[in-house]
Amino acid sequence: MNISAPFIARPVATSLLAVAVLLAGALGYRGLPVSALPQVDFPTIQITTQLPGANPDTVASLITAPLERQFGQIQGLTTMTSTSAEGTSQITLQFSLRRKIESAAQDVQAGINAAAGTLPASLPYPPVYAKVNPADAPILTIALLSDNITLDRVSDAADTLLQPKLAEIDGVGQVSVQGRMRPAVRVRVNPARVASYGLSMDDVRLAIAAANVNGAKGGFDGPRQAIALGANDQITSPEAYRGVIVAWRNGAPSWRPWSASAPSCRACGRPCRPPSRWCWWPTAR
Repeated sequence: MNISAPFIARPVATSLLAVAVLLAGALGYRGLPVSALPQVDFPTIQITTQLPGANPDTVASLITAPLERQFGQIQGLTTMTSTSAEGTSQITLQFSLRRKIESAAQDVQAGINAAAGTLPASLPYPPVYAKVNPADAPILTIALLSDNITLDRVSDAADTLLQPKLAEIDGVGQVSVQGRMRPAVRVRVNPARVASYGLSMDDVRLAIAAANVNGAKGGFDGPRQAIALGANDQITSPEAYRGVIVAWRNGAPSWRPWSASAPSCRACGRPCRPPSRWCWWPTAR
């Protein structure tokens, strides 16, 4: 049976049917909803770099500016915005819709590698990037409170336990922890005393950094077994810093920061542990 035979035999009915379909399509087109904010997946990448202890001006000049110079050369980049805050730099790159996010991420990584030589050597880790959608907003905010443990332990539990589990949920794009509190040791130095020993503030910084290196310790290889040495040399308490030697002269320690005594700390008003001219106490950055 020919499917077109009934329409050929009845040309008037066929014409009326075609007009009816045309009118129905025109009316349906006028009734289609128009979304003011359509769901468009913009190729957007956000780069985050952290430099603890740096003010916004230092972050902008040492981190944000070198990275922006490299990212500005990426093909297909339409918008680049940056935010320099205390200890943190965030750069958001938005590409054209014709650009694939995978190839854009490769160009971003290449830009980070090219700018590595101009970034500060004291960065705790290289810049990290992630795909984001500027139209997305947090749909759930969770507050963590505890009457039994301290705030730094609550922050550590949120970073190491809660955040990875939430990120594993199907459909979750990003989980960020805000208001975190990490333990740290703040060191206040007497500049006049440091200069009297022919040292600089950078010498003190290098001595503290060298005392906090957690590296490979080596091992022993025997005819029947091999033993790897493992030890963590990182300092976790203020009292342990008292054994740090800042400078050596002729094979002997020439200056230690605890060589003079002070009954109280002029900076914080708290009683220092004599004999000490420095103020040591755990604080959060």
